[in-house]
Formats: sequence, structure tokens, C-alpha cells
Amino acid sequence: MKHLFPTLAIAALSIAAAASAAPFTYTNQRFGTVCTFPDEIFSIREPEPENGDGQQWSAPDGASLICSGILNVDDDTPKGFVSAEKASAEPGYKITYS
Repeated sequence: MKHLFPTLAIAALSIAAAASAAPFTYTNQRFGTVCTFPDEIFSIREPEPENGDGQQWSAPDGASLICSGILNVDDDTPKGFVSAEKASAEPGYKITYS
């Protein structure tokens, strides 16, 4: 029991440090889109697209996060846009979270 407390204390400190890590905030200069996320997870910044519409980050486990904006030429609502994206049948296109 004497050795259990230091182990639990170290585990608690590790969890507290991870929980208190400062989030990273990205602002897209072209559209003003703002995303805040844990950059200790999405630590690999991919090259920015030439049109400057956003940014993609990847995680070592293969997960990715994209923060971008578009011109709303179709006058979509946010709900309508997300529904259309989820319904896309484009090969290799898959939304796993929105």
C-alpha cells in the first residue's frame, strides 16, 4: 500500500496535465473561420491549399481534422450543407464526425 499512493499521485498528475493542456485556435484569414482543438492530438500540420480556404491537421494514428470555409453560392443553411455533405456518394468521401 505504501507504493500505491505515489503511483496514483503520478497518474493523477499526468491526467490533470493532459486535461489542462491549452487548446490551439486557428483562424482562417480568407473566410474568418475559427476552430479550437487539442493540437497535442492533431500535431501534424498539412500544407495549406493554394486558395487559402482552410487548413488540415493529422494525428499520428491517422485521424484528421479540417478547418475551412467556402463561398456559400447556393445559399445553403448550415443544417442543409451538413446534410448534403453526409449524403455525398463521391468515391472515398466519408464524414465520420460533424
